[in-house]
Amino acid sequence: MEFRYLGNSGLQISEITYGNWLTHGSQVENDVATACVHAALDAGITTFDTADVYANGRAEEVLGAALKGRRRESLEIFTKVYWPVGQAPLGKNDTGLSRKHMMEAIDGSLRRLGTDYVDLYQAHRYDSFTPLEETMQAFADIVRAGKALYVGVSEWTPDQIRQAHGLARQLGISLVSSQPQYSMLWRIIEPEVVPVCRELGLSQIVWSPMAQGVLSGKYLPGQPPPAGSRATDEKGGADFVKRFMTDDVLTRVQQLRPIAEELNLTTAQLAIAWVLQNDNVAAALVGASRPEQVTENVKASGVRIPAELLSRVDEVLGDAVTSDPALVAKSTPTQRLL
Repeated sequence: MEFRYLGNSGLQISEITYGNWLTHGSQVENDVATACVHAALDAGITTFDTADVYANGRAEEVLGAALKGRRRESLEIFTKVYWPVGQAPLGKNDTGLSRKHMMEAIDGSLRRLGTDYVDLYQAHRYDSFTPLEETMQAFADIVRAGKALYVGVSEWTPDQIRQAHGLARQLGISLVSSQPQYSMLWRIIEPEVVPVCRELGLSQIVWSPMAQGVLSGKYLPGQPPPAGSRATDEKGGADFVKRFMTDDVLTRVQQLRPIAEELNLTTAQLAIAWVLQNDNVAAALVGASRPEQVTENVKASGVRIPAELLSRVDEVLGDAVTSDPALVAKSTPTQRLL
């Protein structure tokens, strides 16, 4: 396993980071989830990413239980805040990035994770209803209370990142990361987000490097998705996968196989290695529903893809690639859920 610095901080994280968005507490049983976490540790992964909203808090609980007994100082645990968590009836302040919600949310996350602090606390989305100054002050107070070491954001626009970075500097805290979707097929951060983050000293921690599993090559053109796959999970990732589930895209993905084979990789490993070629990417988030998936995924660490093969990837995928920065705004909520 290779490690990279997170932004311009001194924090090193495993370049393949274990994420439990659609698995722990929902799709797989707790014993399997625990086995996956232990497989990640055995493979050299030390960085784990979750969020309070994943499985309505259960994902944090399962991750915390799986890491129990491990040396805390040897781990990097990340979580996020924004969405409502808990049982109905929920209150009007149970969502967003208000001071009230953030102060309550961090305590809930720490309780579920079974730790005194998280290494990185991230704003899961931008809150257009709360003054950014209030949000950043809350982050600063959480850091000064020792409940988080660093601050990050997820799916924020370049302007939002720039404003938050300026406030963070004034408050004396470290805004070090952005967590966007990024893959061979989804490149909307490249034109604007990445340049701004390079300038300001933030890294990307990218989610869905395999485009919701499409870049693994398991979905075949002209055929129904395999039973039990993410594309068939109406409660989980089906909505995220469907944008890639066209015969044109799936045919092009199959054409990546010879490129992967030249590097002695699977297409899934090629997809993970591809995002790590971007020097602004500190880590690729990879989940698993079976321990052996973790063992296979970590083989992408340390891979160097020659320029000519990167060019061939671009030629194969062609206009199947999505790279319009305007699509970032579509992932920012325009209204509260409560």
